Amino acid sequence: MSQRKVLITGGAGFIGANLAHRLIGRGDDVTIFDNLSRRGTDSNLAWLYDEHGPDSFNFVRADLEDYPALLQAAEGVEIVYHLAGQVAVTTSVTDPRSDFMANALGTFNALEAARHAGNDAAFLFASTNKVYGGMEEVGVAEDETRYRYAELPDGVPETQPLDFHSPYGCSKGAGDQYVRDYARIYGLRSVVMRQSCIYGYRQFGVEDQGWVAWFIIAAVLGRPITIYGDGKQVRDVLFIEDLLDAYDAAVAHIDRAAGQVYNIGGGAENVMAVWTEFGPLLERLMGRRIPVSYDDWRPGDQRVYVSDIRKSARELGWRPRVSVEEGVRRLYEWVVENKHLFT
Repeated sequence: MSQRKVLITGGAGFIGANLAHRLIGRGDDVTIFDNLSRRGTDSNLAWLYDEHGPDSFNFVRADLEDYPALLQAAEGVEIVYHLAGQVAVTTSVTDPRSDFMANALGTFNALEAARHAGNDAAFLFASTNKVYGGMEEVGVAEDETRYRYAELPDGVPETQPLDFHSPYGCSKGAGDQYVRDYARIYGLRSVVMRQSCIYGYRQFGVEDQGWVAWFIIAAVLGRPITIYGDGKQVRDVLFIEDLLDAYDAAVAHIDRAAGQVYNIGGGAENVMAVWTEFGPLLERLMGRRIPVSYDDWRPGDQRVYVSDIRKSARELGWRPRVSVEEGVRRLYEWVVENKHLFT
C-alpha cells in the first residue's frame, strides 16, 4: 500500500490514537489534530511517540473552532478521519454552547477544510446512534436478564427516522446531516459512520461515557460502581480493532460509500446487558464479586439499542470479528497491565 497523506481530528483520543497507530505503522503521512482537552490524550500522544518515534507523525494542538488551523492541517490530504468532538450527553446538557461549537461548528469546519484541501479528499465522520433518539415507538420486550426489540431482530437500520434528543443529539445530528449533504452538493467523498458502543485499548472511560471501559477500570481499581436503572438495558458493543477495519473498508470502497450512512456496531451477534450480563463476565475475569449500587434511570436512557449492520456487510464487506467475551478479556488485561494510567 502506497503512503497516503492523512488527517485525524481527535487523533490523541481513544479511537484516534488507535487509528493513528495503525496508519503510522503502515507508513502513512499522518497529522493528528487535537486540543488535548480530554483525560488520557496526553498519555495517548506520548504512547504514539514512544511506539513510532518523535518524527513519525505531525501534531497540531488546536480547537475545531480554529478554522484556519484546520485548513492548514488539511492541505493536500487524501483522507480526513473526523473523530474529534464533545462526546457526553450529560456534558451537552450542562454546557450546550460548548457542545454545539465542538460538534456542529467543528464538523462544519472540518468539512470545509476537506473541501478546500485540494486533493479530492475522502472524509469519514464518527457519528453516533444517538441521532435516532429514544425510539419510543419501537416495541421492547423484557426477558430474564435483558431487554430486546420486539420486532427488530437484526437491530436498528439506517432507515430509522432521525430524532435528535439532547443537545448532544442535535449537535452530532447536525454534523451527520452536513457530512451526508456535502457529498450531494459538493461531491465530497464523505461517509457517515453511526457508531454504537466502541471499546478497547487506550480508552479512559468515565461514568458518563465509555461504560465498558469505565466498569472495568472501576472494578480493577476498587472504585464505586453505580448502575442507573435495572442493569438489563442492552447495547451492541464493538471492539476497537473491528471499528478500524470498518474504516479501512469504507476507504477501500469509497466510490461506493461516498454519500452513504452506515450503522457501525457489534450488531445483533455482539450484544450485552450493561450489568446483568456484563457484571458476571467481569466477575469471572476478576475472580470475585463486584459490589455495585443502584440509582434511578437516567433521562433518555434506552432500554435497548442494537445496530443493524447488514448494509455495511453488504456494501463494504465488513463484519465484526472479535466476540464480546474476547474483546472484554483483552480490554480487562490491558487495564490490569496499565493501572498506573488511571491513578
